[in-house]
Amino acid sequence: MRASHTDRERAIDVLKAGFSEGRLGQAEYEQRLARASQAQTYAELGVLIADLPQGPVPVPAPQPAYPEVPRTFLPAPPPRTNGTAIGALVCGVLTPMYGLTAIPAVILGHKAKAEIRRTGEQGDGLATAGLVLGWLAICGVLAIIGLIGLLS
Repeated sequence: MRASHTDRERAIDVLKAGFSEGRLGQAEYEQRLARASQAQTYAELGVLIADLPQGPVPVPAPQPAYPEVPRTFLPAPPPRTNGTAIGALVCGVLTPMYGLTAIPAVILGHKAKAEIRRTGEQGDGLATAGLVLGWLAICGVLAIIGLIGLLS
């Protein structure tokens, strides 16, 4: 079968790659290049590039140092900590400084406890701490208001 210009260009590209990789010397490269540009058939081109790699050389995938452990034998990942519980604790801790965060601490604490019961996440202690700090701050404010009312 007759070779086209594109076929000759592909063969020349393979020869260029072989020369740049050091697989062909200068004289042999020039000789094959001249023969490739004059080649009329696929057979003539095939002879010129038969001993050269014609694309990326396949590299075997690296083998792991240790065999993979089946998922069933791996320990289960620890449950996530509930984000709402963390928010409740942060609001509870900020209550002495800002005062207004006591109400969000109580709301977030109750919401976090309900989410934790439903999803099984961690953070029940954080939610409880946020609730306690929030209620203590609210009770403290109410006690101060009551004392001011009694003294006036």
